[in-house]
Amino acid sequence: MNKAIFATGTLIGLLAIVLGAFAAHGLKPLISENAMQTFETGVRFQMYHAFFLFFLGSVNVLSVKTKRIIFYLVVVGLVFFSGSIYGLSTNELSGFDFKTIGFITPIGGLLLILAWGLLLINFLKLKADKF
Repeated sequence: MNKAIFATGTLIGLLAIVLGAFAAHGLKPLISENAMQTFETGVRFQMYHAFFLFFLGSVNVLSVKTKRIIFYLVVVGLVFFSGSIYGLSTNELSGFDFKTIGFITPIGGLLLILAWGLLLINFLKLKADKF
């Protein structure tokens, strides 16, 4: 499981860098300043969670089941949160109206919050000698 977590974290981080560079150099002249800031929010949250996955993969005090649940919460949360933000911020460039699926943004945010919360709960349950 740790290998999958690390590989996914690496891919998510790599894509965050690519999307950030694309936004800075390719999107900037095409979208509004507000849309650009929104896009950058998606990139920032994506990169934060790449590091979160690296941390998750390196922690040895959590069960595989807990790691798996947190992993899926992060991946689905990022697809919903950052993915919908990317769509919404570039809405004027596409033929699809991403505003119709904008409701998934807060669902993605909630999944990310649940992942962090589950990690916290599991750390609080640990006995001091496990660290």
